[in-house]
Amino acid sequence: MVLLDSQGLSLLIGRDPSLFALLKGLAQTGETVAVSAATLVEGVDPSSTPAAVRWSLSGLDVVDVTRAVALRATDLLRAARRHGHRDAMDAIVCATAVLAPERTTILTSDPADITSLVAGHRAVTVLAV
Repeated sequence: MVLLDSQGLSLLIGRDPSLFALLKGLAQTGETVAVSAATLVEGVDPSSTPAAVRWSLSGLDVVDVTRAVALRATDLLRAARRHGHRDAMDAIVCATAVLAPERTTILTSDPADITSLVAGHRAVTVLAV
């Protein structure tokens, strides 16, 4: 699975050519491309048209923020000795990846912070966008 953070989602909605090409290639290999439901709240710019948002979401799986995700996110934050609303969003994305049943790559504009939260989780890779 490939999981987008808010910047990845913003780039997709804006039809960034390099991200669009990467995701199109992944889709052709059968790779699932997903986004956390919380990322939708953070990553959709109010200037984006509803049609652009709907089009972008049509090719994505939207992963719910469950109790298990929330609890794992708090564990990740505690282990990294971080907290606060900015860190919380990163932790939700990371917990979603950690709990995924398959290997997951997080596409992020903030690889250092994301990497610190998923340290030690070998099934999660981090790729900068």
